[in-house]
Amino acid sequence: MSEKRIRVLVGGVFDILHVGHIHFLRQAKALGDDLIVIVAHDETVRMQKRREPINSAEDRAELLRALRMVDEVYIGSPGTIDYELVKRIDPDIVALGPDQLFTCEKLKEELRKHGINAEVIRIPYLYKNDRAKTSKIIQKIIETYCE
Repeated sequence: MSEKRIRVLVGGVFDILHVGHIHFLRQAKALGDDLIVIVAHDETVRMQKRREPINSAEDRAELLRALRMVDEVYIGSPGTIDYELVKRIDPDIVALGPDQLFTCEKLKEELRKHGINAEVIRIPYLYKNDRAKTSKIIQKIIETYCE
């Protein structure tokens, strides 16, 4: 009889993949055996970030699939959390990034409402405010190359 593999689910935009994302994904992977990522749909990026995505959801998903620590990648539905997709993934743990706006308690409650019995854990920054944020990278590019 084989042991059950622990499935860890994370979600995010991952628009310009940077070291902060790598820190987050490594910490999430350390929580279990399989790391599954849901990449935000382009419409979701427009709604949440109030800007166009730099890279398409398909390109962001392809980059994440190339990372050794990532086992599966899905593109989310436009808008809010796709609970049907989360249910199909059947995670044991949902790991939130340090800057994601959900609270662990509220997300856990919403997951339960949809029949998903997963632990919800907040991954802290590995370093103070970590080393990079996509918004800061975009701003630096604009300041450096657009003036």
